[in-house]
Amino acid sequence: MKKAKTAEPTITRDLTPERAACPYCGRPMWADYAARRTVHTLTGVTRLNLTVRRCRTAACAGYKKPYRPEAEGSFALPRHEFGLDVIALIGRPRYAEHRSVPEIRTHLVARNVSVSERTVTNLLDRYDELLATSLTDDHRVQKVLAAQGKVILALDGLQPDVGHEVLWVIRDVLSGQLLLAKSLLSARNQDLAALRSAVKGACGVPVAGVISDGQHSIRKAVARALPGVPYQLCQFHYLREAAKPIYEADRHAKVALKKKVRGVRQIERQVEGRTDPEAGAVRGYCSAVRSAITDDGRPPLDASGLKLHARLSCEAIREAAARTF
Repeated sequence: MKKAKTAEPTITRDLTPERAACPYCGRPMWADYAARRTVHTLTGVTRLNLTVRRCRTAACAGYKKPYRPEAEGSFALPRHEFGLDVIALIGRPRYAEHRSVPEIRTHLVARNVSVSERTVTNLLDRYDELLATSLTDDHRVQKVLAAQGKVILALDGLQPDVGHEVLWVIRDVLSGQLLLAKSLLSARNQDLAALRSAVKGACGVPVAGVISDGQHSIRKAVARALPGVPYQLCQFHYLREAAKPIYEADRHAKVALKKKVRGVRQIERQVEGRTDPEAGAVRGYCSAVRSAITDDGRPPLDASGLKLHARLSCEAIREAAARTF
């Protein structure tokens, strides 16, 4: 039986663990191997390139245990190919608007999420399981937490559309276990603090740290429910927020640079059919400029505007044109 071709990723995310020291013995962890995941989200098919660290100290309790990037769990559940934002979007029309499975699938397809009705049914089951998650009833999770002796909590809020309920998910970074999920109408620090207090009281082990996207209500909730517990901003969200003004300035610079070289095609038409050295030199320069325009970067660490400026400098163009002879 021929299967449908899997959609190609349109977004790439490189995720690396924020901790370089072993959470058990405190010694450096090695970047042991790389892993890849493809996740269907509301923003597009996302390829996650994951760097996995492991402790090499034989006497350590975490010896050779994989420590995956903390941000991985904010995209999807373990071993799932659809993102948490898709699951949150499915739950809202089902229980708030009483939509049928075919209607939910039609809505997802309109949002460019390729999904079958059977998959929608399975994801509805995952949504129900998320909301039913409770540490007090899950002895398996409690056993895992007791064995590792501590937890590092990560809190993520998923709101598919403005005005919808927010699905708040709390998970343990060390084990990857989901600890609590609950839909809330608001993101008040009192409500979030209650969630954290419930997890703290039920997990039975100390909370070693907290990671989130830095939202003010989350910060206040951490200070209220977990006083004295170290709090860290997720580096992915930090870089994304820091990149916004840099991205806008770089984008305007790139547009201005492209205006200066927009007449390349007209110059190429003027030497069409000519074989003399001067025409060859013109085509070489035009080819170099064209390749520079189409070469994008990834801000903020590799800004496309700055990259275009460097490629359009005299030395870069001269070297590129010289390679055409």
